[in-house]
Amino acid sequence: MSFTLHGIAVSNGIAIGYAHLISHTSLDVAHYVLPKKFIDEEIARFDTALLATRNEFSSMRSNRPTYAAAEFDAFLELHQMILDDPLLSVAPREMIANEQCNAEWALKVQTETLVAQFDEFEDAYLRERQTDVTQVAERLLKQLLGQPGHQPPSARHDVETILVAHDLSPADLIQFKPHQYAAFITDVGGGTSHTAIVARSLNTPCVVGLHHARQLIREDDLLILDGEQGVLIVNPDKLILDEYKLRQSAWELERKKLKRLRTARANTLDGTAIELYANIEKPEDIAEVKANGATGIGLFRSEFLFLNRDILPDEEEQFEAYRAAAAGMEGQPVTIRTFDLGGDKQLSGIKRVANNPALGLRAIRFCLAEPQLFRTQMRALLRATHYGNVKILIPMLSGASELNQTLQFIAATKQNLDDEGIPYDREVKIGGMIEIPAAALTLNVFARKLDFLSIGTNDLIQYTLAIDRTDEEVAHLYDPLHPAVLHLLSHVISTSNKLGVPISVCGEMAGELAYTRLLLGFGLRQFSMYSAQVPNIKQRVLTTSLLEIAPFTQKILRSDDPMKIRELLDKLNA
Repeated sequence: MSFTLHGIAVSNGIAIGYAHLISHTSLDVAHYVLPKKFIDEEIARFDTALLATRNEFSSMRSNRPTYAAAEFDAFLELHQMILDDPLLSVAPREMIANEQCNAEWALKVQTETLVAQFDEFEDAYLRERQTDVTQVAERLLKQLLGQPGHQPPSARHDVETILVAHDLSPADLIQFKPHQYAAFITDVGGGTSHTAIVARSLNTPCVVGLHHARQLIREDDLLILDGEQGVLIVNPDKLILDEYKLRQSAWELERKKLKRLRTARANTLDGTAIELYANIEKPEDIAEVKANGATGIGLFRSEFLFLNRDILPDEEEQFEAYRAAAAGMEGQPVTIRTFDLGGDKQLSGIKRVANNPALGLRAIRFCLAEPQLFRTQMRALLRATHYGNVKILIPMLSGASELNQTLQFIAATKQNLDDEGIPYDREVKIGGMIEIPAAALTLNVFARKLDFLSIGTNDLIQYTLAIDRTDEEVAHLYDPLHPAVLHLLSHVISTSNKLGVPISVCGEMAGELAYTRLLLGFGLRQFSMYSAQVPNIKQRVLTTSLLEIAPFTQKILRSDDPMKIRELLDKLNA
């Protein structure tokens, strides 16, 4: 029987293949009472499963693939922290001993208790961690049941395979990448979920939020997935199949054409040069940056040198990583962001519990509160400027006080290097991220004292709208086209241009094809995104006339009607 399901498109592409179903380990487990003589054995069984799960996470951390998304380490760190929570690692053992119950039941009860605690938080960010708790508990339950992890399909090299699951964690997606799945499908998730972010970074077609796909689809059903429209067709008839095969061929042909644009300059039809940079997290990513034709690094997320390790990187280790990136880009710009830590990204030996991590001690606030750590990184960064075109980017600035403290800190570090006779670029450019509405509305404060600015749209949008984009209950309200967001973006870009301060966008909007012409119309001339997104954005730039799009962008700014804004955006992209 043929039928169609509609979900949320999160990663473009057309895939045709046969379904492989991933089992969903439900926490609805049986409850039974054990004789006292078996209690120690049951506790030992739980401890063995707990250790195996810890080892599973450690293995993922040690064997982290080069294609993993920048956010993967943060997701994995969070899951490790949840596993170590006493309600999951200690309380089940006590419940087994006190109530003589089986380990699976004890885990279920304590998981529900932990999830209920998250329900009580007012902060949407913390409430969203319920999903992460459930994913960790299910991974532990699989170990108890003797079914560790998700199993890859049996070898079938003659056909394309589409993975169908109720839910997938970021770790699952990374593990499945080597099996060359044609696409991913999940019942749950949203356009801004962790799964969506990782799928986009892997450049793999993906549709989420299909609700009952895992129940309705059978193993080896023929599937067509349209990652642009969010459509899934199950067991299509020949006419539909032939139509989508043509669409898929056209899609693949388009991708091959895009690869030919690698060496082309990203100029608009009017002849305006646009810089397309890449976001990376480690020097090894540079090969992919060059392969996709990016002309610089707009964001090197340095915090991923610090996570998932017992010993923090010293100055020499950091210096070598930054120097390798600078040298690898052979004179092209490399913008390195000082570590954006705090909140859910914790350092070994520095554990803080924040009531509201997204609004707490993170990024530059964390750096200024931990001057020794910051000094070590700043020395390494400044030393690396001697080996290439390195710029330094400060995240989450909110006011003049933080800016002045940071600049004084950098000046003191420079003086320290001078005293030691260590070379560095004395004209190194220092920039700031505009990701807090307060910074956007007082832009002159930053423009006067910084060499360049970069808009972090992910945080700017969620702080402006008071919406955690990872919280499925409110994620639908996360809207880059909200009039308030558009006015902030336009204000920051136009003001920077008037003041002659270079401005870029390094958040997800920079890599979204639907927003390219809109941002160009606002006056943006520098974008930074995942490397895989550069060819698509370059093609859009090459087919854009700034003169023709200007009227549409002005109409969009004048409108406060969401439907009208989307209609105008469609016309802009036609």
